[in-house]
Amino acid sequence: MPSVDVICLGLLVADSVGATIDALPKKGTLELIDRIELHTGGNAANTGVSLAKLGVSVAVLGKVGADGFGDFMIGSLERHGVQTAGVRRDPAIPTSATIVTVHSDAERSFLHVAGANGAFTPGDVDWPATEGTRIFNVAGLQLMTGLEGEGVGTVLAEARRRGMTTTLDTVMNPRSQGWAGLAPALPHLDWAIPSFEEARALTGEPKALRQARRFQEAGAKNVVIKMGADGCLVVPADAEPFHVAPYRVEAVDALGAGDSWVAGFLTGLLEGWPLPQTARFANAVGACCVQAYGATTGIRPRAETLALMESMGPARVTPATADL
Repeated sequence: MPSVDVICLGLLVADSVGATIDALPKKGTLELIDRIELHTGGNAANTGVSLAKLGVSVAVLGKVGADGFGDFMIGSLERHGVQTAGVRRDPAIPTSATIVTVHSDAERSFLHVAGANGAFTPGDVDWPATEGTRIFNVAGLQLMTGLEGEGVGTVLAEARRRGMTTTLDTVMNPRSQGWAGLAPALPHLDWAIPSFEEARALTGEPKALRQARRFQEAGAKNVVIKMGADGCLVVPADAEPFHVAPYRVEAVDALGAGDSWVAGFLTGLLEGWPLPQTARFANAVGACCVQAYGATTGIRPRAETLALMESMGPARVTPATADL
């Protein structure tokens, strides 16, 4: 596998997206909806495709089944320019899949089959293929039962030993190991990047700044809390925390917004931009995402995203307070 700037290890999911659905029909009946579409999904796939659209060289590591959904995932990722040589195929386990219902307020609900994602283990990482990679991103740990706990700590420690910047994005799963499954990763993380809701579930803390401090107290160097329509909170190790306001757009589908936000943030890290600029760009990428159906459909090339930022003006950056 040729050298890439970013590797995304994590969830690869076939998403069947239905819109608009505010309630399921009664048992045995049928309701008409606007659309049903098949998309690549899962944190690693979404972030990987978004990075490719932003002009970043990227590969994904993960596991899919030897089935039609697996063929779809591999083919779709490769068509978007994402390298897939490190994706394992397991004939004994189905590809992970989700039925996504998009509501009229653009929020989503999910019905999920864990499938092959849960069977990925540290032994599945193709380390020689990571040579030359600058950022190693773990995406969706809480749905990867074979990696939670000491396994993810081992993987991130090895990535750091090989000179890569390590980042981790979380995902909601009430059946995961929670904080216990995440804790071994934190001492080996340069950036923890959870959403506000995920961080609240993992830490039990109701405020974003306190959530971030819990991650740092447990070993994470830097933390960003993605706050959706409220922007983001950036808590560096060596500077004062700050909040970046969102770009206001008309959202039709929030699917993949957090994953695309991560792609924007990783792009800024690669470019060495100041953190406020990096966070603003991530907010803009997330704003593009929510304006189209599907997790990555709305992502624009980097130049177009920067032009969008210019047209909307600078997002406000303010010092963080305990009220966040």
